Amino acid sequence: MAFLTVVTESVPPRLRGRLAIWLLEVRAGVYIGDVSRRTREMIWEQLSAGHEAGNVVMAWASQNESGYEFQTLGVSRRVPVEFDGLNLVAFHPENQADL
Repeated sequence: MAFLTVVTESVPPRLRGRLAIWLLEVRAGVYIGDVSRRTREMIWEQLSAGHEAGNVVMAWASQNESGYEFQTLGVSRRVPVEFDGLNLVAFHPENQADL
């Protein structure tokens, strides 16, 4: 079992209801729980199939150098990047003209 956090933005209500079956919604769009790898993968499949125009990040405890792993779905200004073996997050400006 590993601690899992899921944060959603602009996903359909039916997907939020589905998440509430396995995880506790502690704030609007923020879900936590202690689940097995198999359950985490099943939740990810549900998120992948149902996020529509919204975006999602899922993070969980892991026995790697950083102590966690994460995945994202959908369009967001925050984009995961790998840097020297570590997973980090790049933050893009709101406007492409700001680059």
